Amino acid sequence: QVQLVESGGGLVQPGGSLRLSCAASGNFFRINSMGWYRQAPGKQRELVADITTSGTINYADSAKARATITRDNAKNTVYLQMNSLKPEDTAVYYCNAVVLLTGPYHVTPYWGPGTQVTVSS
Repeated sequence: QVQLVESGGGLVQPGGSLRLSCAASGNFFRINSMGWYRQAPGKQRELVADITTSGTINYADSAKARATITRDNAKNTVYLQMNSLKPEDTAVYYCNAVVLLTGPYHVTPYWGPGTQVTVSS
């Protein structure tokens, strides 16, 4: 079982910044990738950014210029820094981890419960 604990959401003014954190814990062999997705009301969940263990990063076009994803492999934690926030960034942000489990080896995605980010004046 793997648990993802997110923190850092809240109310931010347009133009402001936020930093989301997600820590993974539990029984697993390795976390292959960690990332952030978001889901706005009435819309599908979409990728914001993800990062592999080796540091390969993938950003959504909408976030590329304003987001920075980093990862602390020793702490199994991923961070998302977003700047110049816009009202359209308002969404529930979900942490995702693709985990390699043992017994036998298999890869499984896990999701955090989500953290609300609201960008409004």
